[in-house]
Amino acid sequence: MTTHGGFEPVFCTIVPPHVLDKLSQAEDPALAGPARRTLERDALERTHRRLTTVVGAPSVAQPAGAVPAKPHRTVHDARHGTDLPGHKVRGEGDKPGKDATVNRAYAGLGATFELLLKAYQRDSIDGNGLPLDATVHYDREYNNAFWNGEQMVFGDGDGEIFLDFTIPIDVIGHELVHGVTQYTANLTYFGQPGALNESVSDVFGSLIKQYTLGQTAAEADWLIGAGLLAPRVTGKALRSMKEPGTAYDDDVLGKDPQPATMDDFVRTGRDNGGVHINSGIPNHAFYLAATALGGHAWERAGLIWYDVLTGGELKQQAMFADFATLTVKAARERFGDGEELDAVSKAWEQVGVRTL
Repeated sequence: MTTHGGFEPVFCTIVPPHVLDKLSQAEDPALAGPARRTLERDALERTHRRLTTVVGAPSVAQPAGAVPAKPHRTVHDARHGTDLPGHKVRGEGDKPGKDATVNRAYAGLGATFELLLKAYQRDSIDGNGLPLDATVHYDREYNNAFWNGEQMVFGDGDGEIFLDFTIPIDVIGHELVHGVTQYTANLTYFGQPGALNESVSDVFGSLIKQYTLGQTAAEADWLIGAGLLAPRVTGKALRSMKEPGTAYDDDVLGKDPQPATMDDFVRTGRDNGGVHINSGIPNHAFYLAATALGGHAWERAGLIWYDVLTGGELKQQAMFADFATLTVKAARERFGDGEELDAVSKAWEQVGVRTL
Protein backbone atom coordinates (compact mmCIF):
# COMPACT_ATOMS: atom_id res chain seq x y z
CA MET A 1 0.00 0.00 0.00
CA THR A 2 1.34 3.42 -0.86
CA THR A 3 0.11 6.95 -0.48
CA HIS A 4 -0.02 7.32 -4.26
CA GLY A 5 2.37 10.24 -4.47
CA GLY A 6 0.71 12.33 -1.78
CA PHE A 7 2.28 15.37 -0.14
CA GLU A 8 2.05 13.82 3.30
CA PRO A 9 1.44 10.27 4.53
CA VAL A 10 -2.15 9.58 5.44
CA PHE A 11 -2.94 9.81 9.15
CA CYS A 12 -6.34 11.35 9.75
CA THR A 13 -8.11 11.69 13.10
CA ILE A 14 -11.72 12.60 13.79
CA VAL A 15 -11.00 14.85 16.80
CA PRO A 16 -8.98 17.90 15.69
CA PRO A 17 -5.70 18.71 17.46
CA HIS A 18 -7.02 22.11 18.56
CA VAL A 19 -9.76 20.38 20.58
CA LEU A 20 -7.29 18.07 22.32
CA ASP A 21 -4.86 20.98 22.86
CA LYS A 22 -7.58 22.93 24.65
CA LEU A 23 -8.62 19.90 26.68
CA SER A 24 -5.02 19.15 27.68
CA GLN A 25 -4.87 22.53 29.43
CA ALA A 26 -7.80 21.78 31.72
CA GLU A 27 -7.18 22.13 35.45
CA ASP A 28 -8.82 18.79 36.15
CA PRO A 29 -6.20 16.05 35.60
CA ALA A 30 -9.00 13.59 34.78
CA LEU A 31 -9.66 15.69 31.68
CA ALA A 32 -6.17 16.92 30.83
CA GLY A 33 -4.38 13.58 31.28
CA PRO A 34 -6.23 11.54 28.63
CA ALA A 35 -6.04 14.46 26.18
CA ARG A 36 -2.28 14.75 26.59
CA ARG A 37 -1.79 11.02 26.21
CA THR A 38 -3.98 11.06 23.11
CA LEU A 39 -1.90 13.86 21.58
CA GLU A 40 1.28 11.92 22.33
CA ARG A 41 -0.12 8.72 20.84
CA ASP A 42 -1.31 10.57 17.74
CA ALA A 43 2.18 12.00 17.27
CA LEU A 44 3.68 8.51 17.50
CA GLU A 45 1.17 7.08 15.02
CA ARG A 46 1.81 9.97 12.63
CA THR A 47 5.54 9.28 12.76
CA HIS A 48 4.92 5.56 12.22
CA ARG A 49 2.83 6.41 9.17
CA ARG A 50 5.70 8.41 7.70
CA LEU A 51 8.14 5.56 8.31
CA THR A 52 5.92 2.93 6.72
CA THR A 53 5.60 5.19 3.70
CA VAL A 54 9.36 5.52 3.41
CA VAL A 55 10.21 1.83 3.87
CA GLY A 56 7.08 0.56 2.17
CA ALA A 57 4.04 -0.77 3.95
CA PRO A 58 2.80 -4.26 3.10
CA SER A 59 0.21 -4.39 0.33
CA VAL A 60 -3.31 -5.51 1.18
CA ALA A 61 -4.52 -8.25 -1.13
CA GLN A 62 -8.05 -9.44 -1.78
CA PRO A 63 -8.48 -12.51 0.44
CA ALA A 64 -8.68 -15.91 -1.20
CA GLY A 65 -12.25 -16.94 -1.89
CA ALA A 66 -13.68 -13.48 -1.31
CA VAL A 67 -16.80 -12.72 -3.31
CA PRO A 68 -16.52 -9.59 -5.50
CA ALA A 69 -18.71 -6.67 -4.47
CA LYS A 70 -19.20 -8.11 -1.00
CA PRO A 71 -17.62 -6.66 2.14
CA HIS A 72 -14.76 -8.47 3.84
CA ARG A 73 -14.71 -7.10 7.38
CA THR A 74 -12.42 -7.99 10.24
CA VAL A 75 -12.64 -6.40 13.68
CA HIS A 76 -9.76 -6.71 16.13
CA ASP A 77 -9.52 -5.90 19.84
CA ALA A 78 -6.41 -4.06 21.01
CA ARG A 79 -7.36 -4.86 24.62
CA HIS A 80 -6.31 -1.34 25.61
CA GLY A 81 -2.87 -1.78 24.09
CA THR A 82 -1.43 -0.05 21.03
CA ASP A 83 -0.16 -2.94 18.92
CA LEU A 84 -2.09 -3.13 15.66
CA PRO A 85 -4.19 -4.81 14.53
CA GLY A 86 -4.67 -6.68 17.83
CA HIS A 87 -6.67 -9.86 18.47
CA LYS A 88 -9.26 -10.85 15.88
CA VAL A 89 -12.72 -10.92 17.46
CA ARG A 90 -15.13 -10.86 14.52
CA GLY A 91 -14.81 -11.76 10.86
CA GLU A 92 -17.09 -11.39 7.87
CA GLY A 93 -20.34 -13.26 8.39
CA ASP A 94 -19.74 -13.97 12.09
CA LYS A 95 -22.71 -13.46 14.37
CA PRO A 96 -22.76 -10.48 16.75
CA GLY A 97 -21.02 -11.03 20.06
CA LYS A 98 -21.53 -9.50 23.49
CA ASP A 99 -19.18 -6.54 22.88
CA ALA A 100 -21.34 -3.67 21.58
CA THR A 101 -18.25 -1.77 20.44
CA VAL A 102 -17.18 -4.63 18.19
CA ASN A 103 -20.70 -4.91 16.79
CA ARG A 104 -20.95 -1.18 16.07
CA ALA A 105 -17.58 -1.17 14.31
CA TYR A 106 -18.60 -4.16 12.19
CA ALA A 107 -21.92 -2.53 11.28
CA GLY A 108 -20.27 0.79 10.46
CA LEU A 109 -17.80 -0.84 8.11
CA GLY A 110 -20.71 -2.56 6.39
CA ALA A 111 -22.78 0.61 6.11
CA THR A 112 -19.89 2.44 4.46
CA PHE A 113 -19.33 -0.43 2.04
CA GLU A 114 -23.05 -0.52 1.20
CA LEU A 115 -23.40 3.18 0.41
CA LEU A 116 -20.30 3.15 -1.79
CA LEU A 117 -21.58 0.11 -3.67
CA LYS A 118 -25.29 0.91 -3.94
CA ALA A 119 -25.06 4.65 -4.59
CA TYR A 120 -21.78 4.89 -6.51
CA GLN A 121 -21.04 1.35 -7.75
CA ARG A 122 -17.72 1.44 -5.90
CA ASP A 123 -16.39 -1.89 -4.62
CA SER A 124 -14.95 -0.93 -1.20
CA ILE A 125 -12.80 2.10 -0.53
CA ASP A 126 -10.23 1.35 -3.22
CA GLY A 127 -12.82 0.36 -5.82
CA ASN A 128 -11.33 -3.11 -5.98
CA GLY A 129 -12.75 -4.94 -2.98
CA LEU A 130 -10.23 -3.82 -0.36
CA PRO A 131 -10.81 -5.66 2.94
CA LEU A 132 -12.08 -3.40 5.70
CA ASP A 133 -10.15 -3.81 8.93
CA ALA A 134 -10.79 -2.12 12.25
CA THR A 135 -9.34 -2.19 15.74
CA VAL A 136 -11.40 -1.29 18.82
CA HIS A 137 -10.50 -0.68 22.48
CA TYR A 138 -7.29 1.02 21.41
CA ASP A 139 -5.09 2.26 24.26
CA ARG A 140 -6.59 3.52 27.54
CA GLU A 141 -8.93 6.53 27.62
CA TYR A 142 -7.87 7.25 24.04
CA ASN A 143 -9.85 10.24 22.81
CA ASN A 144 -9.79 9.69 19.08
CA ALA A 145 -10.42 7.48 16.07
CA PHE A 146 -8.23 7.41 13.01
CA TRP A 147 -7.50 6.01 9.57
CA ASN A 148 -3.78 5.24 9.33
CA GLY A 149 -3.67 4.50 5.63
CA GLU A 150 -4.39 0.82 6.12
CA GLN A 151 -7.11 0.37 8.72
CA MET A 152 -9.55 2.00 11.15
CA VAL A 153 -8.72 2.43 14.84
CA PHE A 154 -11.19 3.41 17.59
CA GLY A 155 -10.57 4.61 21.11
CA ASP A 156 -13.04 4.16 23.95
CA GLY A 157 -12.89 7.80 25.00
CA ASP A 158 -12.27 9.01 28.54
CA GLY A 159 -15.94 8.89 29.55
CA GLU A 160 -15.68 12.48 30.75
CA ILE A 161 -15.54 14.41 27.48
CA PHE A 162 -15.71 11.72 24.80
CA LEU A 163 -17.64 8.46 24.75
CA ASP A 164 -16.93 5.36 22.65
CA PHE A 165 -15.83 6.41 19.16
CA THR A 166 -17.86 3.67 17.47
CA ILE A 167 -21.12 5.24 18.63
CA PRO A 168 -21.57 7.73 15.74
CA ILE A 169 -21.73 5.85 12.44
CA ASP A 170 -20.66 9.00 10.60
CA VAL A 171 -17.34 8.93 12.48
CA ILE A 172 -16.71 5.45 11.11
CA GLY A 173 -17.73 6.56 7.64
CA HIS A 174 -15.69 9.77 7.86
CA GLU A 175 -12.47 7.92 8.60
CA LEU A 176 -13.01 5.23 5.95
CA VAL A 177 -13.69 7.88 3.32
CA HIS A 178 -10.20 9.24 3.98
CA GLY A 179 -9.23 5.92 2.41
CA VAL A 180 -11.41 6.63 -0.63
CA THR A 181 -9.69 10.00 -1.03
CA GLN A 182 -6.31 8.32 -0.60
CA TYR A 183 -7.06 5.97 -3.49
CA THR A 184 -8.51 8.67 -5.76
CA ALA A 185 -7.69 12.40 -5.65
CA ASN A 186 -5.29 11.97 -2.70
CA LEU A 187 -5.72 15.58 -1.66
CA THR A 188 -2.72 17.10 0.08
CA TYR A 189 -3.34 17.19 3.82
CA PHE A 190 -2.53 20.85 4.38
CA GLY A 191 -4.32 24.18 3.95
CA GLN A 192 -7.28 24.35 1.58
CA PRO A 193 -6.57 20.95 -0.05
CA GLY A 194 -6.45 19.43 3.44
CA ALA A 195 -9.70 21.16 4.39
CA LEU A 196 -11.26 19.69 1.24
CA ASN A 197 -9.91 16.28 2.29
CA GLU A 198 -11.61 16.66 5.67
CA SER A 199 -14.79 18.04 4.12
CA VAL A 200 -15.12 15.13 1.68
CA SER A 201 -14.96 12.77 4.66
CA ASP A 202 -17.58 14.80 6.54
CA VAL A 203 -19.83 14.89 3.48
CA PHE A 204 -19.79 11.16 2.88
CA GLY A 205 -19.74 10.36 6.59
CA SER A 206 -23.00 12.30 6.88
CA LEU A 207 -24.39 10.60 3.77
CA ILE A 208 -23.61 7.18 5.24
CA LYS A 209 -25.60 8.09 8.34
CA GLN A 210 -28.46 9.48 6.27
CA TYR A 211 -28.48 6.39 4.02
CA THR A 212 -28.52 4.06 7.03
CA LEU A 213 -31.41 5.98 8.62
CA GLY A 214 -33.27 6.45 5.35
CA GLN A 215 -33.33 10.22 5.85
CA THR A 216 -33.92 12.96 3.32
CA ALA A 217 -31.75 16.08 3.29
CA ALA A 218 -34.50 17.90 5.17
CA GLU A 219 -34.72 15.21 7.86
CA ALA A 220 -30.97 14.90 8.49
CA ASP A 221 -29.31 16.68 11.42
CA TRP A 222 -26.13 17.40 9.39
CA LEU A 223 -24.02 16.90 12.52
CA ILE A 224 -20.70 15.07 12.57
CA GLY A 225 -20.15 13.03 15.72
CA ALA A 226 -23.55 13.43 17.37
CA GLY A 227 -23.61 11.14 20.41
CA LEU A 228 -19.85 11.25 20.88
CA LEU A 229 -19.72 14.02 23.48
CA ALA A 230 -20.30 13.04 27.10
CA PRO A 231 -23.28 14.51 29.00
CA ARG A 232 -21.11 17.04 30.87
CA VAL A 233 -20.09 18.75 27.60
CA THR A 234 -22.09 21.73 26.39
CA GLY A 235 -22.40 20.72 22.79
CA LYS A 236 -24.14 18.43 20.35
CA ALA A 237 -21.35 17.14 18.08
CA LEU A 238 -17.85 17.76 16.75
CA ARG A 239 -19.04 19.74 13.72
CA SER A 240 -22.21 21.04 12.10
CA MET A 241 -22.52 21.19 8.32
CA LYS A 242 -25.78 23.10 8.61
CA GLU A 243 -24.40 25.74 10.97
CA PRO A 244 -20.59 25.59 11.16
CA GLY A 245 -19.34 27.12 14.39
CA THR A 246 -22.29 25.97 16.53
CA ALA A 247 -21.45 22.34 17.32
CA TYR A 248 -20.18 23.08 20.83
CA ASP A 249 -19.51 25.97 23.18
CA ASP A 250 -18.02 24.50 26.32
CA ASP A 251 -16.01 25.80 29.28
CA VAL A 252 -13.39 23.09 28.77
CA LEU A 253 -13.43 22.52 25.00
CA GLY A 254 -13.95 26.15 24.06
CA LYS A 255 -16.15 27.22 21.14
CA ASP A 256 -16.45 25.51 17.79
CA PRO A 257 -14.12 27.58 15.52
CA GLN A 258 -15.48 26.51 12.12
CA PRO A 259 -16.40 29.25 9.64
CA ALA A 260 -19.38 28.89 7.30
CA THR A 261 -18.15 31.30 4.63
CA MET A 262 -14.90 32.67 3.22
CA ASP A 263 -15.51 35.93 5.10
CA ASP A 264 -14.40 34.11 8.25
CA PHE A 265 -11.68 31.89 6.73
CA VAL A 266 -9.14 31.08 9.46
CA ARG A 267 -5.46 31.50 8.69
CA THR A 268 -3.37 29.36 11.03
CA GLY A 269 -0.27 27.21 11.01
CA ARG A 270 -1.79 24.74 13.45
CA ASP A 271 -3.82 21.66 12.52
CA ASN A 272 -1.99 21.41 9.17
CA GLY A 273 -3.16 24.87 8.26
CA GLY A 274 -6.62 24.52 9.81
CA VAL A 275 -7.83 21.46 7.89
CA HIS A 276 -10.47 20.63 10.52
CA ILE A 277 -11.50 24.27 10.85
CA ASN A 278 -11.88 25.65 7.32
CA SER A 279 -13.54 22.43 6.18
CA GLY A 280 -16.68 24.11 7.51
CA ILE A 281 -16.84 26.20 4.33
CA PRO A 282 -17.07 23.40 1.73
CA ASN A 283 -19.17 21.43 4.25
CA HIS A 284 -21.70 24.24 4.31
CA ALA A 285 -21.67 24.48 0.52
CA PHE A 286 -22.63 20.82 0.27
CA TYR A 287 -25.37 21.24 2.85
CA LEU A 288 -26.81 24.20 0.91
CA ALA A 289 -26.72 22.33 -2.39
CA ALA A 290 -28.20 19.14 -0.94
CA THR A 291 -31.05 20.84 0.90
CA ALA A 292 -31.86 23.03 -2.10
CA LEU A 293 -32.27 19.88 -4.19
CA GLY A 294 -34.14 17.98 -1.50
CA GLY A 295 -34.77 14.25 -1.45
CA HIS A 296 -31.93 11.89 -0.60
CA ALA A 297 -28.68 13.83 -0.52
CA TRP A 298 -26.57 10.89 -1.66
CA GLU A 299 -28.41 10.70 -4.97
CA ARG A 300 -27.76 14.03 -6.70
CA ALA A 301 -25.54 16.28 -4.59
CA GLY A 302 -23.56 13.26 -3.36
CA LEU A 303 -23.15 11.94 -6.88
CA ILE A 304 -21.74 15.28 -8.07
CA TRP A 305 -19.22 15.37 -5.22
CA TYR A 306 -18.31 11.72 -5.90
CA ASP A 307 -17.79 12.47 -9.60
CA VAL A 308 -15.33 15.22 -8.70
CA LEU A 309 -13.45 13.12 -6.15
CA THR A 310 -13.01 10.17 -8.50
CA GLY A 311 -13.07 11.83 -11.93
CA GLY A 312 -9.32 12.30 -12.31
CA GLU A 313 -9.35 16.09 -12.76
CA LEU A 314 -9.10 17.06 -9.08
CA LYS A 315 -5.47 17.90 -8.35
CA GLN A 316 -3.76 16.93 -5.12
CA GLN A 317 -3.24 20.58 -4.21
CA ALA A 318 -6.68 21.78 -5.31
CA MET A 319 -8.03 24.93 -3.67
CA PHE A 320 -11.67 25.56 -2.78
CA ALA A 321 -12.25 27.40 -6.08
CA ASP A 322 -10.82 24.46 -8.05
CA PHE A 323 -13.11 22.00 -6.30
CA ALA A 324 -16.12 24.28 -6.66
CA THR A 325 -15.47 24.73 -10.37
CA LEU A 326 -15.30 20.98 -10.89
CA THR A 327 -18.59 20.45 -9.03
CA VAL A 328 -20.27 22.93 -11.37
CA LYS A 329 -18.79 21.10 -14.34
CA ALA A 330 -19.84 17.71 -12.95
CA ALA A 331 -23.38 18.94 -12.30
CA ARG A 332 -23.70 20.14 -15.88
CA GLU A 333 -22.19 16.99 -17.38
CA ARG A 334 -24.38 14.62 -15.39
CA PHE A 335 -27.65 16.56 -15.15
CA GLY A 336 -27.49 19.31 -17.79
CA ASP A 337 -28.46 22.94 -17.23
CA GLY A 338 -31.11 22.16 -14.65
CA GLU A 339 -31.81 22.61 -10.96
CA GLU A 340 -28.71 20.59 -9.97
CA LEU A 341 -26.41 23.06 -11.72
CA ASP A 342 -28.30 25.98 -10.21
CA ALA A 343 -28.20 24.54 -6.67
CA VAL A 344 -24.47 23.80 -6.78
CA SER A 345 -23.56 27.19 -8.29
CA LYS A 346 -25.64 29.09 -5.73
CA ALA A 347 -24.24 27.05 -2.83
CA TRP A 348 -20.67 28.05 -3.59
CA GLU A 349 -21.74 31.64 -4.16
CA GLN A 350 -23.42 31.69 -0.74
CA VAL A 351 -20.24 30.57 1.04
CA GLY A 352 -18.10 33.05 -0.90
CA VAL A 353 -16.16 30.65 -3.10
CA ARG A 354 -15.89 31.78 -6.70
CA THR A 355 -15.99 29.23 -9.49
CA LEU A 356 -13.33 29.71 -12.15
